Amino acid sequence: MAQQILPFYLVCDESGSMSGPPIDAINTALPELHQEIALNPVVADKTQFAIIGFSDSADIALPLSDLSQVENLPVLTTKGGTDYATAFRCVKGEIERDVSRLKSQGHQVFRPVVFFLTDGQPTSDYRAEWEALTAPSFALHPNIVAFGIGSNVDAATISAVGTFRAFVSDGTLSPAQALQEFAVALTKSIVRSGSTPAVDGGMTLQTPDTVPGFTAMPVDRV
Repeated sequence: MAQQILPFYLVCDESGSMSGPPIDAINTALPELHQEIALNPVVADKTQFAIIGFSDSADIALPLSDLSQVENLPVLTTKGGTDYATAFRCVKGEIERDVSRLKSQGHQVFRPVVFFLTDGQPTSDYRAEWEALTAPSFALHPNIVAFGIGSNVDAATISAVGTFRAFVSDGTLSPAQALQEFAVALTKSIVRSGSTPAVDGGMTLQTPDTVPGFTAMPVDRV
């Protein structure tokens, strides 16, 4: 049956600096996200979710899926550096394939949402790949909500990556605690977006204005 679908992509840093409590916090939170969305039929029908992990390369940990049809979410593991470029290149290709597939099935697809999470500075120049992903000439360009966690992130970089919202941890929480709040914000965004009807009968991206332990950054427009 044809449906309205809002795709969400979690693009998560799996670099070596995420080892230990930070990646453990994400792996603890993902099953909770899965349960909350999968058990809400309205949200599960209207949203789909994918996970892309990146370090020196990017890997599709979970293809875009209806979470009510997924038994278990993958466990993320850490390795390597922090190559933003490979992450943006990978998510662009996935968006192109996923939207084409969903439309061929008769679904109405809304602008994809990318939650980008990192705890470090990029190890290579990523601007060309980011611009290819976000350019108005790319009809499927997503809304990007960028989160930077820990003392190694640069606020200006996170602000530049985000196109919809950007947040940087403020140091009041440990990285693991901040990641738990990130997961709550991601879950709330999916649930609210999938369950709040827009005035025109469509769907509208709903994200928190504030996240505990984070400072909201102005989104850098160029």
